[in-house]
Amino acid sequence: MGSPDDSAALLQIRKLSVEYSSDHSKPHRALTDVTFDVARGETLGVMGESGCGKTTLALALLGLLPRGGTEISGSISFRGRELLGMNERGLREIRGARIAMIYQEPEIALSPYMRVGDQIAEVAHAHRAWNWKRCRDAAFAALERMRFQDTERMYRSYPHELSGGERQRVVFAQALVCEPALIVADEPTASLDARNQAEAIELLRGIKRQGQVSLLLISHTPEIQASLADRLMVMSGGAIVEQGSFDQLHWNPAHECTKAMLRASDKADGAERKSRKSEREIVEQGQLVR
Repeated sequence: MGSPDDSAALLQIRKLSVEYSSDHSKPHRALTDVTFDVARGETLGVMGESGCGKTTLALALLGLLPRGGTEISGSISFRGRELLGMNERGLREIRGARIAMIYQEPEIALSPYMRVGDQIAEVAHAHRAWNWKRCRDAAFAALERMRFQDTERMYRSYPHELSGGERQRVVFAQALVCEPALIVADEPTASLDARNQAEAIELLRGIKRQGQVSLLLISHTPEIQASLADRLMVMSGGAIVEQGSFDQLHWNPAHECTKAMLRASDKADGAERKSRKSEREIVEQGQLVR
């Protein structure tokens, strides 16, 4: 299930399996023999129901799975370097600099006690041999890429002073400041309203256009995958059940999980269109004052 040209692969996953265990419950197999590639400059969409192993996959790539009670096997190769079994010092050199993470909830990535600009600059300071002024300049540049109107004000702000959409764009800037080769985005628009979702999708499109960054886009929403993914991979029960282009999976889905997600998406889209139509009719009848 890798990409056709392995030589072009930035990331190669082979038979990755993860099992969680504890003294109080039976072992749980979260991933089973997951195998795929991500090519340089490619956006690979990962879609599946809740609990299918998407987030476990993301955490495994970054070496962030809990140490105790977790068994992991297989291979994670990034630019030809094996990440499984790498010590924490080696992982810190890669995590945030060469592979960056965009979390669903900005609160996970942002400290409430630091100005957001300094938090972006700290990422650069941790991974680059730069003085603080250069790190600040890199943070300003990352914020400008996120299309903030007042970059100076944004740099000085604390997370609680920003809207949800602004905080998520700060997290995008934090992920980009070291110009990583791969960004892992775990449901990056799930906590946003429709307007901010659209802005976030357009920013991700811009990131794709501006460089050869690869993107592993984890989202259960078909519309978002259709907007961004070059190729789509569907997971169920910790395994890859099918993959291909979005059009291939949309028009000829083979697995029940894919069919169910597409049906749910079409139903929600139809309900939204119906709601907009009903509201428009009320407005036209003069019964709703705008």
